[in-house]
Amino acid sequence: MNKDKRYQILSRLRDNNPNPTTELEYESPFQLLIAVLLSAQATDVGVNKATRKLFPAAPTAETMLALGVDGIKDYIKTIGLFNSKAENAYKTCKILVEQYNGEVPESREALEALPGVGRKTANVVLNTAFGWPTIAVDTHIYRVSNRTKLAPGKNVNEVEQKLLKVVPKEFKVDVHHWLILHGRYTCVARKPRCGSCIIEDLCEFKDKTSD
Repeated sequence: MNKDKRYQILSRLRDNNPNPTTELEYESPFQLLIAVLLSAQATDVGVNKATRKLFPAAPTAETMLALGVDGIKDYIKTIGLFNSKAENAYKTCKILVEQYNGEVPESREALEALPGVGRKTANVVLNTAFGWPTIAVDTHIYRVSNRTKLAPGKNVNEVEQKLLKVVPKEFKVDVHHWLILHGRYTCVARKPRCGSCIIEDLCEFKDKTSD
């Protein structure tokens, strides 16, 4: 895909949604971190249902730490892998309280050192909480980038590096939100909704569908 076509795709996505953000519900960097940690192999809808009860009860690292592992489990048992996620959330809160005064560090290295936090989670937090031009590649972004040929790659790391290289600076802060939402609602896995896609004429996917 050439540079001009990429620019047109990103411009249309921006025009359609000028101020995109995550669909996870949160009120602080700490709550965003916990929500993203809980979202692995779970839907944002499912995570939001749990955190609507968890966050009022434990809005900070200190108050969540006070719940203990079993207390956290009680709030998140509707989410897949809740046992290990509760353990990771508790251990993360302990580190935040002991090392960072309960605050979320604005550092990739520090974030990736937290239990249950990998590169993708760190990218989401740095981007959404702190405005860094990071790109968190999930299954949606991986699919859209490869299917459209916007930034093809053999794995999520390749796609991330390609996007960082080819996406112009003006789009970098918001691009991962646009691509996630596009993959979640239009360029879906089984049968993409090409007929209602705002970038259909620019997309280089060969097996387009009509809907």
